[in-house]
Amino acid sequence: MEKLGFQKEDWTAKITLRPYQVSDLDDFLEWANDNEVIRTSRLRHFTSREDALTYLKEVAIPDPWYKAVCLEGRPVGFVLFSQIGPGSARCRGTLSVALGRKYWGKGIITTALNMLVSAVLEEFPDVERVEAFTLVDNKAMQRVLAKLGFQKEGKLRKYLVIHGKVSDVFMYSLLRSEYLPRPASSTVSNVPLLELEGDS
Repeated sequence: MEKLGFQKEDWTAKITLRPYQVSDLDDFLEWANDNEVIRTSRLRHFTSREDALTYLKEVAIPDPWYKAVCLEGRPVGFVLFSQIGPGSARCRGTLSVALGRKYWGKGIITTALNMLVSAVLEEFPDVERVEAFTLVDNKAMQRVLAKLGFQKEGKLRKYLVIHGKVSDVFMYSLLRSEYLPRPASSTVSNVPLLELEGDS
C-alpha cells in the first residue's frame, strides 16, 4: 500500500556554486542581515544597500573562491576557501560559510561544502589540510563537518573575536589522505556532487 503524505524535498540536486555578482544584492540582503545568520558566521550587519554593495564589490566578487550557494540559480548563502598563504603555510586553508536561516536543516550547506572541498583538492595540489572553525555552541555546523569526514582536533580557548566577543571555538580538519569520495550521484558545474546522508 502506498504511504500517504509529503516526501522530503531533494534540495541537493538544485544546488550550484558560482561567483557572486552585483545583481545578487537584493538576494544577498534578504538573508545576510538576519541576526541569527550573523551570530553563527563572520558576517557583519550591513547598515544600508550601499554598504552591502561595497562588501560584494570589494570582498566577495574579487575572491575567486568566495562562492554563492545557489538554489535553482538564486543565492541563499556562501562558502569560502582561503589558502593560508604562500611559503610554509601553503599546505593548508580554511573554510567559511553562511546560509539563509529558512534553508537550515535541509542538507544544503553540507552539499555545498562537499562540492567546495572536492574542487579545492583538485585545484590546489599543495593543499594537504582543510581547516574549519566553529563556535562551541554551533552544534549544527559541527554535525555538518563530521558528516564530511572532518576530525575535531580540540577546543581553542579565546581564539577569535566574533562580533566584538572573544570566543572559544572548536577546530576541525580534513586531510587530503582522509578524503574518500563516494560514487557521484550527479555533477554540478563539473564538480562532483557526492551522496551525503543527513539533513544538516
